[in-house]
Amino acid sequence: MTLKQLDAFFCAATCTSFAVAAERLHLSLSSLSKRIAELEQSLGESLFDRSGHRAVLTPAGARLLPHAAEVLQSADRLVLALGKDSGLTGRCRFGVGELAALTWLPKLLTQAREAFPRLVLEPYVDIGTVLEQRVSDGELDFAVVAGRSSRSTVLSQPVGQAHFLWVASPALVGASRVLSAELLRALPLITLHLGAGTTRLLDDWLGTQPVEIERRLTCNGWGAVAGMLVDGVGIGFLPEGWAHALSRRGQLCIVESQPALAPLHYTFQSRRDDTRLVVLKLRDMVSRVADFSATSGLF
Repeated sequence: MTLKQLDAFFCAATCTSFAVAAERLHLSLSSLSKRIAELEQSLGESLFDRSGHRAVLTPAGARLLPHAAEVLQSADRLVLALGKDSGLTGRCRFGVGELAALTWLPKLLTQAREAFPRLVLEPYVDIGTVLEQRVSDGELDFAVVAGRSSRSTVLSQPVGQAHFLWVASPALVGASRVLSAELLRALPLITLHLGAGTTRLLDDWLGTQPVEIERRLTCNGWGAVAGMLVDGVGIGFLPEGWAHALSRRGQLCIVESQPALAPLHYTFQSRRDDTRLVVLKLRDMVSRVADFSATSGLF
C-alpha cells in the first residue's frame, strides 16, 4: 500500500467518475485504475463495484474512505513538520467568482506560493451555481461562493462579505441622488445574469419596492456592467469600492436607496468528506485575504 494508491482511491471515491479523478490528479485513466487495482490487491478487497454504469464504493471501500483521508492528512502534516520548504505538494484546483478574481485572488496566489512553493494552484473562474456543482462532483477541491450550499455533501464556512451601492451616470439622474420608483421605471436595470450570487441580493431588495422592473439588461461580467453604467445605458449597482472610485472620478454618482442593499455573504465550500490538509490550509488563508472591497482589478 502506498500514498499514491490511497490518493488515487480517495479521489476516485470523492469524484463523480474515474475520469474526473484522473483529470484532477493529472493521471491517465489507465494509471489511476492501475493504482486502485494495486491497492485492492494489497488489501485483498474490492473497493469499487464496477458492474453498473459507474463505479461505486463497495462496503469495504466505504470503510476505507475515512481512514484513507486520515492517512493522507497525516502525511501532509508530516511533510509540513519536516520539510524545508513548508511543502504541501501536488495540485489544488479551486473556483472563485469574478468579483473574487478581480479583488483578492492575486493576493491569495502570492501568499500561497510563498507558503507552499511546491503546491500548484489552478484557479477556475465561473458563476456560483457552476462552482458549487463542480465541488460536489469532486472536480474542484473547493470554491468560494456567495451564499451557503443546499447540498448535504458540501460544507459551507463563512469567509467574508461584499457590499454594493446603487450607481448611475450623472447625466441620467441629474441632481437626484435618491433611487425612486419613478427612476426604476424610467431606466433599464443593468445586472449580472441569473446564475450570479447577486441575483438573490437583488430579488430581496426589489421585494421591498412598489415597482415592477420591465427593462433589464444582463451580462456575465462586472467589467461590462460597470462599462454600461458609465456610458449611461441604465442604472445598477457595483461593489462598494468600485462605486466610490468611479464616483471620485465623476464617471458615476452614488444613488441612495431605502433600504440599502444587504451585504452578500461568501462561503468556502468543500466536500464534507474531504479533510485533507491542503483544503484546511487554503480555507484559513482565504479567510485572511478575502477582501471584496479592493479595486485594483478594475482600476
